[in-house]
Amino acid sequence: MPVDPHGEWLLMVDGAARGNPGEAGCGAVVCDETGAVREKLFRYLGQATNNVAEYEGLLMGLQAVLKLGGRKVKVQSDSELVVRQLNGLYRVKDEKLKPLYQRALGLLQRLDAYRIIHVTRDHNRLADQLANQAIDEATEGPGD
Repeated sequence: MPVDPHGEWLLMVDGAARGNPGEAGCGAVVCDETGAVREKLFRYLGQATNNVAEYEGLLMGLQAVLKLGGRKVKVQSDSELVVRQLNGLYRVKDEKLKPLYQRALGLLQRLDAYRIIHVTRDHNRLADQLANQAIDEATEGPGD
């Protein structure tokens, strides 16, 4: 099936921190308008809060969508804070989150259209697994 550049892509994002702050990672899954998974991404973040990890997952995913040519995106996150901040319902008070929020807005503004929706963790399972995989792979020593 040919790719429709005008179709809506799906971006599932998540962040995880073991402790808050603690060992952290982020994950993102990019699906094109046909529903095909185009990218599965994860990155270890070192020591970070859960909210920082959530934003890092979003930024990583948005960069991938733009690189792959997505123009309309539905972003799914289980972080109520991030979703409400980006939808203008909550102010960003945490100084550590302000630059991440600004970067996210800048990436979103490069798209033709976007929606950011809150989903429960069970609807974000793959992104959650990737965020935890980032931590697992970074914190497990050789031969563990």
